Amino acid sequence: MDLYTTPKKSKPPYLLGLICLIPFFGAFVGGALLIFGIFKYKDKWLSLIGIGGILYSIIILTVFIYAIMHGSVYNKGLSDLSQMQLNNVVKNIEYYKLSHGQYPDSLSQLSIDDKFAPIIDPLQNKKKKGLSYYNYEKINDRYLVYSSGIDGIAKTKDDLFPNIAMNDSSKIGLIKHW
Repeated sequence: MDLYTTPKKSKPPYLLGLICLIPFFGAFVGGALLIFGIFKYKDKWLSLIGIGGILYSIIILTVFIYAIMHGSVYNKGLSDLSQMQLNNVVKNIEYYKLSHGQYPDSLSQLSIDDKFAPIIDPLQNKKKKGLSYYNYEKINDRYLVYSSGIDGIAKTKDDLFPNIAMNDSSKIGLIKHW
């Protein structure tokens, strides 16, 4: 090699941009292409491919997460979880009465005996910031407990109630429906 010849400039790796079509991983490749495009190759097209790869991953992942969080499968799973927890809340309320002689005034009192009592409604927490408890009303020596359902509005058609087998001689204070 002659001292006076200039080295041959390498061609930017444009084809690596195809890897950017793989969500999440493509964002990292896009970031690398952006950096190489700016600093090593000083090529605006490679930089644009890198930016495109990053944006593509962000958009695809955002749409995917949105579809999961607002899809019917997700809501069905939360409804099933709420139903199971409501059944356990009834057990905790009845245990509270056995231990303290009366039903609690609020569900937060169940935490006295059981720190892990399932009193937080997962269906409502997906919509609201902060904690949302199951609906609970103490009515004389009985009580009503339910979830406001998917719509989040109490006393509507989609509300969830505990699924406890009760007969007329039942000694628990649960009121099945309002």
